[in-house]
Amino acid sequence: MDILLIGGLWLSGAAWDEVVPALEDLGHRPIPVTLPGQGAEPADATLDDQVAAVVAAVDGASGRPLVVGHSAACSLAWLAADARPDRVAKTALIGGFPSADGDFYGPSFDIVDGAMPFPGWGPFDGPDSADLDEAARQRLADAAIPVPEGVAHAVVRLTDERRYDIPVVLICPEFSPAQAREWVDGGEVPELAKAKHVEYVDIDSGHWPMVSCPVELARVIAAVADAK
Repeated sequence: MDILLIGGLWLSGAAWDEVVPALEDLGHRPIPVTLPGQGAEPADATLDDQVAAVVAAVDGASGRPLVVGHSAACSLAWLAADARPDRVAKTALIGGFPSADGDFYGPSFDIVDGAMPFPGWGPFDGPDSADLDEAARQRLADAAIPVPEGVAHAVVRLTDERRYDIPVVLICPEFSPAQAREWVDGGEVPELAKAKHVEYVDIDSGHWPMVSCPVELARVIAAVADAK
């Protein structure tokens, strides 16, 4: 199966470099998506530009792909499902949840010169980063690309309720499946509360499993792709 891999804030497609060969070894065709403003032009991209890039990747995939979103890009995966409900086979969401229609796409970190730079590790102390050693933290920080304001502060717009028919697998890194299910059942994630097919899968990692345990993440993603 073709598997589109969409990194969250500050990440380019290179974030998946260690996941890609592991997925290939498991018989799949991984396609990392480098987003406009996060490694691809234009540097001053909008959320619409990023959605268009993901939808183009869906359209260019062989068959019906699995669309994987990480962190804030869970919303991008969901927007792709909204735009192409007949083309997306499944979505897998890692360490995040899709924004509802009318919600802001990104968090409210500071904007500097028209973009939102990586804010340092302070906001991610605790379970988010506990499994990253200093070298991994430095690599992530050095590779971080400031996210254009037109992405970070954009409003999400969803239009096609057929997205709720697409199976969703929530991959739970720094939080547990039980916590995620409680949030969804409690109404904190309205988009997933309306989805008809939601599964929860645990992975023992922090917020960036593509860095801390890429082979295990590939195994989990492949299992999602292989499930009937």
